[in-house]
Amino acid sequence: MLKLQDVNAFYGKSHVLHGVSFGVGAGEIVSLLGRNGSGRSTTVKAIMGLVHGAGSISWRDQPILGKKAFEIAHLGIGYVPENRDIFPKLTVHQNLMLGEKRGKLKPRWSFDDMYGMFPRLKERQHTEAGVLSGGEQQMLTLCRTLMGDPDLIMIDEPTEGLAPKIVELVAEYLRELKRRGVSVLLVEQKLTIALQVSERCLVMGHGQIVFEGTPADLKAASEVRKEWLEV
Repeated sequence: MLKLQDVNAFYGKSHVLHGVSFGVGAGEIVSLLGRNGSGRSTTVKAIMGLVHGAGSISWRDQPILGKKAFEIAHLGIGYVPENRDIFPKLTVHQNLMLGEKRGKLKPRWSFDDMYGMFPRLKERQHTEAGVLSGGEQQMLTLCRTLMGDPDLIMIDEPTEGLAPKIVELVAEYLRELKRRGVSVLLVEQKLTIALQVSERCLVMGHGQIVFEGTPADLKAASEVRKEWLEV
């Protein structure tokens, strides 16, 4: 579905990605791992058209490099940024309404689905989003993106700063996406959740892919973990 080939990306004159190549298949969860500054977030931003890139990025065999972010979203790619970007003065329910993609006859997701996955959001559906806890805001951002019914969702650091109980809720959310055939590109630092839910793990270092394999392969690759992941 998604394919990157020799992708380079830049912030001004700063060359951040150096020849990144990988793909994400239908209904597949792929984790993009690495330390801060390794190029993970820049990779998903390049896919989403938020940073200047060169090379080839295609979605269902259609080139998307150079398109606007809203055009890419309309093609079926969802993006959950690290900073969450909720609308603080709108209620939980209104935030979810803004995520809806109009015109689909049979969308995959409903408000009931969102409130079923995260009952806390149902309890607070009439509360302004700005007063939610960090974990609740993360739940809301994940659900708002799903309301757009994407076929691929890219999620940047969804468990950052969350309590273990909320992390497990996020892991179950990812499993539910897989059950419903949604592809996921997961940017994570926590090896535990990535190894639990992924079919493949990619490790980045210095703006390049330095490892690709199954969770079992990564568990066995102690030198890779030591050099590129462990602090």
